[in-house]
Amino acid sequence: MLKILDFSLRLSVIPLSVATIWLTVTNKQDNSMYGDLKYSNLTGLKYMVFISGICASYAFIAAVCTCIRCIVTKTWLFFVSDQIVAYLMVTSGAAVVEILYLAYNGDREVTWSEACTSYGKFCYRLKVAVILHALAFSCFVILAVISAYRAFSIFEPPLAPSKEVGEDRA
Repeated sequence: MLKILDFSLRLSVIPLSVATIWLTVTNKQDNSMYGDLKYSNLTGLKYMVFISGICASYAFIAAVCTCIRCIVTKTWLFFVSDQIVAYLMVTSGAAVVEILYLAYNGDREVTWSEACTSYGKFCYRLKVAVILHALAFSCFVILAVISAYRAFSIFEPPLAPSKEVGEDRA
């Protein structure tokens, strides 16, 4: 059961990450008053594209590895890798959410005005990309829990101290 869930979640991450990359890379809008805005103008978007590429690649490799018996026994490798990818997705998602927040609200202290009234299509597509990225991240959170369960279930639970040991200490 866990193997099927693991495999299907890894396969689900691939189209979500590819769609995030496609939406972000093809996102651009021209405004006659303010100029052209495209993803390459914002470092946070380039970072999310890079991390989404890593995420899709890792998910594909891990899905293939789950089908091969000799690599599946390396539960610690999956545990650490799933954790790293999940944390990278958090950082890239946070960077893009900050960009989206500033695009919608601006920052009055440094006199940045909001940009989404001028670049509405760009902001909408960016919002959809963030939602897809969050769905891929949710899959990796579940995968991290599954791999943690697999990694730590091979150990025996700690023994509770007996009453005799407790009485000796007192």
